[in-house]
Amino acid sequence: MTSTYFRMNTYEKHVGVGEGRLTLSPAADTIKSSTTGLERGRQFPRQISMKLAYFDCFSGISGDMTLGALVDAGCDAEQLRSGLRGLQVPGWELSAEKVWKNGMAATYVKVKTEDQSKHRSLSAILEILQKSQLAPDVRHHAAEIFVKLGEAEARVHDVPIEKIHFHEVGAVDAIVDIVGACIGFHALGIEKFACSALNVGGGTAKMAHGVLPVPAPATANLLQGKPTYSNGVQRELVTPTGAAIVATLCDSFGPQPPMSVSAIGYGAGTADLEGQPNVVRIMIGEAAEKTVAGFDEEIAVIEANLDDMNPQIYGYFLEKALAAGALDVYTTPVQMKKNRPGTLLTVLCKPQDTNTLMSLIFAETTTFGARTYRAQRRTLPREFISVATNFGDVRIKISRVNGRILHVAPEYDDCRKLAVEKNVPLQRVISEALRAYQGGS
Repeated sequence: MTSTYFRMNTYEKHVGVGEGRLTLSPAADTIKSSTTGLERGRQFPRQISMKLAYFDCFSGISGDMTLGALVDAGCDAEQLRSGLRGLQVPGWELSAEKVWKNGMAATYVKVKTEDQSKHRSLSAILEILQKSQLAPDVRHHAAEIFVKLGEAEARVHDVPIEKIHFHEVGAVDAIVDIVGACIGFHALGIEKFACSALNVGGGTAKMAHGVLPVPAPATANLLQGKPTYSNGVQRELVTPTGAAIVATLCDSFGPQPPMSVSAIGYGAGTADLEGQPNVVRIMIGEAAEKTVAGFDEEIAVIEANLDDMNPQIYGYFLEKALAAGALDVYTTPVQMKKNRPGTLLTVLCKPQDTNTLMSLIFAETTTFGARTYRAQRRTLPREFISVATNFGDVRIKISRVNGRILHVAPEYDDCRKLAVEKNVPLQRVISEALRAYQGGS
């Protein structure tokens, strides 16, 4: 597809693009493209349709089921093979065939491998992706899914993510499943994802760590906070790979959102279930326009008036506050009592972080008091694409309402890093990134 979008994860980490490296890095700040004057000159606000994929997981979901559904929905299997060769990992073979599951026709995709290694670390998998010749958007989507899966495994085993070694999902067939799914999304032009409640199954399943309850611990962690159920089938229906795909990509979970469906695909699982077809259904089409711009949320505002603090402390406090969970920190010059010039310190945060940040204000500033109140905040959804410039890859942040793009902004940290590395003006890198976006949109 021409452009695949990425969302910031709730933990505010993403896969870095600097020098093609796929590593965990803190979320970058953004700048407004209006500083270049291009936002008004270029017709950025334009009406475009959003292609949506809805996962109907009435019999669960796995990596190979997702691949099968994409092929069934119109993704050419040879296109998948061609894209997967960009992984530069030998010893695999992908085949697709029509099968019937409880009378329902579906596509079954099988990945055969010669690879005997089933244990790979997250860093090893990210290195494979880094060295691959995959399209940048595919590479980033796949890396995001593996990072999400790694975080879930780290929580289950209570170890740092850097020490995580994948077992079943470290094998080449599992890597091919995830990367192949991302290639399929790319090929079909899917920009947005939603998912039904997931039928996770029940009973126990034999895994690398022994016999474990269904859903597996990593699967349960990935689906925490999302609608799940079991209809009594005593089998693992949602695998960690399938859970990682929907947990990473899907913006919403529940009933099918308003959409005009243009393609439907059924992907078959290996097992035959009694009383229901073992398939996942993917419905692809144009998303209906939303009537409300952005998302509303309640935030806390903390304020303190300062007139006797060393200016050097402000920058230090800002870093500490952001690290402690502040959404934003800023200062405003004010005139205080006794005609003293002062500074109004304002911290925006989630309501549950109020006490932590209030304590930080008292510990790190000279104020004797602070006030807090609640406010409503509306934020536009943020999406990312990666563009190639003469200086390197730069992420572009995009916000849109009802399919109309409102703001386009190159990531400041990406541009700053390239400007330093290439010894060129920062403004030139920003302009190049915007030109690259215009040329590819």
